[in-house]
Amino acid sequence: MTMNMETKTQKLTSTSTKNTKIDADFERVRRDLFDLAGQGDEAIELMLELARESEHPRAFEVLGQLIKQTAEIGEKILKLHKSKKEVDKEDDMPALASIGPTNNNVFIGSTAELQKMLRDEKVIDTEPDLFEK
Repeated sequence: MTMNMETKTQKLTSTSTKNTKIDADFERVRRDLFDLAGQGDEAIELMLELARESEHPRAFEVLGQLIKQTAEIGEKILKLHKSKKEVDKEDDMPALASIGPTNNNVFIGSTAELQKMLRDEKVIDTEPDLFEK
């Protein structure tokens, strides 16, 4: 019995270590994406000034590309949050599965028979089995 407890403890420890690593990676990627978004905003401001001063078409083209890339960073942040929620949901699922088996009973009959059965009345009249010898 002690060996089973130790095995379960080891499984829980490895799961919590895995979750800690996932959380740390999530935070690092999130921080990096926010840093990139901030740098992209600064680059857009500088490029906007340059494009206004030079009035060169290429400067406006580069400005449009910067805006597009900054918007894509925002989308990546949202995807990161969505994937984090999915990972957390998957981690919670085994905990629900370990609660125990679910036994479902199905009653086939009329509602009147069900009510009789619930009142502990005899529902089915026993008939002799015709196939018995």
